[in-house]
Amino acid sequence: MMHNHPDIEMALQPITEQEFSRFQKLIYGAAGIHLAPHKKALLEARLSKHIRELGLDSFDAYYKHVVSAGQDDELVRLLDRVSTNETHFFREPRQFEFLECRVFEEWRETAAAGLKPKRIRLWSAGCSSGEEPYSIAMLLLDHFPRHNGWELEIFATDLSTRILDKAQAAIWPVVKAKEIPEKYLPRFMLRGTDSQDGKMKASTEIRSLIRFERLNLNDECYPIAGRFDAIFCRNVLIYFDSRSRTRVIERLIDHLAPSGYLFVGHAESLSGITDRVRHVMPIIYRLTAAEPRNLASPGAEL
Repeated sequence: MMHNHPDIEMALQPITEQEFSRFQKLIYGAAGIHLAPHKKALLEARLSKHIRELGLDSFDAYYKHVVSAGQDDELVRLLDRVSTNETHFFREPRQFEFLECRVFEEWRETAAAGLKPKRIRLWSAGCSSGEEPYSIAMLLLDHFPRHNGWELEIFATDLSTRILDKAQAAIWPVVKAKEIPEKYLPRFMLRGTDSQDGKMKASTEIRSLIRFERLNLNDECYPIAGRFDAIFCRNVLIYFDSRSRTRVIERLIDHLAPSGYLFVGHAESLSGITDRVRHVMPIIYRLTAAEPRNLASPGAEL
């Protein structure tokens, strides 16, 4: 007679349409992320192992576990698992070229004329595993040396606590070095040896510029004080439906400094969403109003 081996995990029944619909509504309500019907298999694959680890026997049982009282941490873990976090260093190179060739010169000139302090604040909204904010940090330090009196700050946020831990660790496979301009590697990246062989780590110099924090872009208000000279929200809006997308864009614009820039992803457009920013070039927008609306969000300065 054959017996089940204790180490063999029992397979879950496939997620039903009704169960998937419940998770769709839960995830949309919590994060504004719309899971299209074709994402059913993806959700099932990303949750199955975790459900078994919890000792639960079905997707229905897991749903009830998440929505039960006092399970806010489990909701965060669920959102961690449905977030997609693919990114690269210096992604969308034309945007970085635009910064170097146009925006940086403008900031230097306005600061020299006394129209702006020698302070630059940027926000990477949906920073994933950190490649975006670290790319921005390298660029800023190259063009605005601290010894020349420049104060640089980068605020980096993501919905996923798991991916934020990875971003703060600032360690990547060394193969990713090919995404970084060669001139930046000796200054900003440390190559691992011994047990860290095959890896690289961001230097203290660029890590010191960035503050990481969990933030849900779907929240009613963002606990952030002050405004930013530029906000990067790239390849994030594609996960929202039109209603959530409009809401998020309006809140991001509230946090732009006068004449601040908003950078979005290559498949994203703000056309028909808002008239508060104007199109500068593909996937780059600039605040049109003389002054942004007053911020109602509480929060401490960076």
